[in-house]
Amino acid sequence: MDELEEIRKRKLKELEESLNKPKLDVPIELTDQDMDKALSEHSKLVVDCWAVWCGPCKMVAPTIEALAKEKAGEIVFGKLDIDNNPQTSMKYAITAVPTMLIFKDGQPVGRVLGALPKQQLEMKISELLK
Repeated sequence: MDELEEIRKRKLKELEESLNKPKLDVPIELTDQDMDKALSEHSKLVVDCWAVWCGPCKMVAPTIEALAKEKAGEIVFGKLDIDNNPQTSMKYAITAVPTMLIFKDGQPVGRVLGALPKQQLEMKISELLK
């Protein structure tokens, strides 16, 4: 019975924490300085690595914004300008954009390369965050 009580308390605490966190329905801007903080604060984080000069990045941006709205409260989406944040780009070996870095519990679980259609991107993200 003690084990069940511990599980109940843990789940109740998780629920309270999730209710107190604002649901982010737009991508957050990430930098070299706040990337680690974002990883520790969000259990599921998708980082869109992009650049101003990148045409496909501009094509995928509305998809990222739509997914941020649809998955608010479940997955947090972020945007990282690789030209202005070289440390993070080097740390995760970003060699092409757009690249989506997928993190679960602060750890990288995969990446998606290229400007995929919304359904394909959503499917790949869901598979990686199971």
